Amino acid sequence: MGQHGRKPLRYVVYALLLLLVACGRSPGTQPPSSSSASVTLTVSAAASLNQVLPPIAKLWEQETGNKVIINLGSTGQLAQQIERGAPVDLFVAADTKSIEDLDKKQLVFSETKALYGVGRITLWHREDSSLQIKELQDLTRAEIERVAIANPDHAPYGIAAKQALESIGIWEELQPKLVLGENIRQTQQYAESGNVDVAIVALSLSLNRPGQWSLIPDNLHQPIEKMLVVPKTAHNPDNAQQFARFINSYKSRPLMHKHGFILPGEEPVK
Repeated sequence: MGQHGRKPLRYVVYALLLLLVACGRSPGTQPPSSSSASVTLTVSAAASLNQVLPPIAKLWEQETGNKVIINLGSTGQLAQQIERGAPVDLFVAADTKSIEDLDKKQLVFSETKALYGVGRITLWHREDSSLQIKELQDLTRAEIERVAIANPDHAPYGIAAKQALESIGIWEELQPKLVLGENIRQTQQYAESGNVDVAIVALSLSLNRPGQWSLIPDNLHQPIEKMLVVPKTAHNPDNAQQFARFINSYKSRPLMHKHGFILPGEEPVK
C-alpha cells in the first residue's frame, strides 16, 4: 500500500488521541484506583491489643480519612474465622504460629507478614486485694483459691502461662484452682470482678491501669512473638497493608512501647 493509503489511519489515531485528551485522560493512564476513596477496614486483633490498637487506629483514621472496625478475640478463634472465609482485611495476632499455619494453607498474602511486638505475661490482682503475690510459686498458697489463665488450647498468652507454670513444676498442682478465659481480656476481667484471686495476663493489659502486678520472667516460657498479616479474604488489601505499616511506624511505636509491646532488639520493659 502506498503513502496515500496510510493517511486515513493516521487521522483516525490522531482523532482518538484528541478524544482521550478531551475526556481528561492521556494514553496509558489507568482509571483512578478505588483505593483512593475512603474505605472501612475490618481488623481482627488479639484481645491483648485492647488498650493500644484503638488509639493507633484513630491516628490512622485522622491521617487517611479511612475507618477501622476492630474485632477483638482469641487469636486461635480469629484464625478459625479466617479459615472459614471471614472477610478480614488485617489479622493482628498474638503469636506467629497462627499466621504461619494460615500461610501454609495459602490463606494469607505471605509478603505482608511482619512482626509488630514481643509480649510479656504478668501476675495481676486487684488494687484493693490484701494478698501478697509476687511470684508464680505464691499461687500454691492455700489462701489463693482461684487462678485465671487464658485457655492454652487456643490463646497464646495461655500457652505462655502454662509453659511458665510447668517450668517451675506447679502446673499439675494448680489444676483444681485454674479458671480458663476464652481470651486474655476475659481472663483479666475474671480478676477485675473478683471472681478469681489472681490472673496471669498480658503486660499490655497491666500497664497504665489500676491493679497490682509483677512481671513473670520471660525465660520461663517461649517468646510471645506477635505477627500481623493481610488475609486473602481482605476486601481492601492495599489499604490494609498501609495500616499494617502504620502500626510499626515511628508514629505508632511510642504507643506500642507505652503498652508494653517491643520489637526484637528493643529495650524491654523493666
